Amino acid sequence: MNRKKIQLILVIFSIISACPGYPETGKGEKKAETYKHLETFANVLDLLQKHYVDKVESGAVLIGAINGMLGSLDPHSSYMSPEDFKELQEDTRGSFSGIGIEVTVRDGILTVVSPIVGTPAYKGGVKAGDQIVRINDKSTQGMTLPDAVNLLRGNQGEKVSISIRRQGLNELMDMVFVRDIIPHHSVNIEELGDGFQYIQVTNFQATTTRDFEEALRTAGRKKKIQGILLDLRNNPGGLLDQAVQLADVLLENGVIVTTKGREQENDMHFEAHQGEKKYTFPVVVLVNGGSASASEIVAGSLQDHKRAVIIGTRTFGKGSVQTVVPLPNGAGVRLTTARYYTPSGRSIQATGIVPDMIVPFKEKSRTGKGDATDTRLREEDLPHHFEQVGKKEVQEKKDAALDYTKRLAEDNQLHAALFILKNMAGVFLTH
Repeated sequence: MNRKKIQLILVIFSIISACPGYPETGKGEKKAETYKHLETFANVLDLLQKHYVDKVESGAVLIGAINGMLGSLDPHSSYMSPEDFKELQEDTRGSFSGIGIEVTVRDGILTVVSPIVGTPAYKGGVKAGDQIVRINDKSTQGMTLPDAVNLLRGNQGEKVSISIRRQGLNELMDMVFVRDIIPHHSVNIEELGDGFQYIQVTNFQATTTRDFEEALRTAGRKKKIQGILLDLRNNPGGLLDQAVQLADVLLENGVIVTTKGREQENDMHFEAHQGEKKYTFPVVVLVNGGSASASEIVAGSLQDHKRAVIIGTRTFGKGSVQTVVPLPNGAGVRLTTARYYTPSGRSIQATGIVPDMIVPFKEKSRTGKGDATDTRLREEDLPHHFEQVGKKEVQEKKDAALDYTKRLAEDNQLHAALFILKNMAGVFLTH
């Protein structure tokens, strides 16, 4: 073996050996086995550099190897370049410009987990389970998740085109969107009459719980709240701490969620606390196949404590915790480190949250005749699963907050949820 390959193996091996948590049991055997695989890796890299038809950029090849390594584990572990790592902060600290979809990679194909309500993708008809096969005429086959996200994002006002394959349709759907600011504000509230409130949480950002509590206070000052309808449909998740805090607002005590991982430091236990304000009104939660991660934590905790009735369809089933580990070069690794468990000990991984009352959403078919059942991608389907720019701000906010009161007759899930909510409060629908 030449000196260059030996140096490469030694460098990689020393990094692996220095990593915290390297298993002590059978350490010598593990090192020997790892050394053999690294030798094979170095031999393949050497062959590429010497004999591949085009000149090989070693850095790009190594990054590809890292992506392949992480991609073999689960759909949510990934490598982030320094640029990707920096952009990650935008997702939780504030707004960014894009079309507003949560995506994952399924069988090498970019797939929509959920469109974010009020965004260009949502208004344009993108649905959970849609496969994005092209972005700006570039194939997404084999594309990494960070690369796909980078293509979807861009400057506000710029156009991006995507081609979608949807189950039940023979032809691809070509869509063009104008990128817009995806706001950090994630809570919309609407009066449903008689003291009943509709609260829609589109995702879990840094200010979600604060905005949720302010919405309750504002509504309560106008009229006593008789009950709330919490809409978590198409909520792809977000920050764990915000999911815990929002559930805590509605719970007085008991476990909200626990996490269990391979290392003890990833075992966490979150409990509810008595707040300054005690809310005793009934709660109905709406979920569907686009409800994932943090939204499943909220639904699961409220369901287990019998604090709310869950209505809709089975949720996505993302029951895993990702930890972002920074690397010395400014890059980062998103690594799955634990699983979520509801208060009763249920793992929502792949199974999701099953509603207390299953009410499938029915919508008009593309021909305008009859109903079409909305199919959803779920975690269990994944491999290795264990508007126009320039309008006034007031108009944008109005467009983002959907008038569900007028849509009761059209949205059968919402209609059913409001019926149950009013019955729980002792008020019956008269229409």
